[in-house]
Amino acid sequence: MSPLSGSSTSLTDEVFKELEQAILDGSFQAGDSLIETKLSKQLGVSRTPIREALRQLEHEELVRTIPNKGAVVIGISIKDIEDMYTIRIAIEGLAAQWAAESATPDRIAQLREIVELQEFYSVKNEPVQIWQLDSRFHSLLYTICGSRILKHTLGTFHNYVQKGRELSISAEGRITALVAEHRAIYEAIVAHDSLKAKELTEQHIINAQKSVMNKLKG
Repeated sequence: MSPLSGSSTSLTDEVFKELEQAILDGSFQAGDSLIETKLSKQLGVSRTPIREALRQLEHEELVRTIPNKGAVVIGISIKDIEDMYTIRIAIEGLAAQWAAESATPDRIAQLREIVELQEFYSVKNEPVQIWQLDSRFHSLLYTICGSRILKHTLGTFHNYVQKGRELSISAEGRITALVAEHRAIYEAIVAHDSLKAKELTEQHIINAQKSVMNKLKG
């Protein structure tokens, strides 16, 4: 973690995001203690934004405050990841359906650029680029759907399963399948075929879930 800077309010937000990221990507493991003084030195901020950020993390149920021990990482369990994918299957298809109904030429062009870049990096076998573009593809899909509520809900889930997405892409044959699935979803949106976009997206998340759970339960 690198030092942060900014106003008091934004500092708390920055610290929260930095610590949340470290928990979600596995830098902090379940059972690790988050010591205010140590984090204060690492991030170059006072203990106040650290304390506020830890309260937010406790509210998100990523840490638990234990008497005489302080904040201890709970992290994301395998069941948490499985549950989040199951919920995404139920609602992300709806986002794709609405996106197909309301996508503008500009948004379609943005989506096409992501799909074509993924295909390019797939040929070059660069999984990190594809992983980053996967996040962009889904984030744009949430935006195109036109629902702030759905975008916020799915954005939170997408952030929480980022480690799972990385595991999914690392599975044998998953990169090729993922890129093809994104292409099919894109083409359904271009055709404004809302039901097909919904069906393809649901299957896409099901495939990702299977890949991740196989890796985690390995």
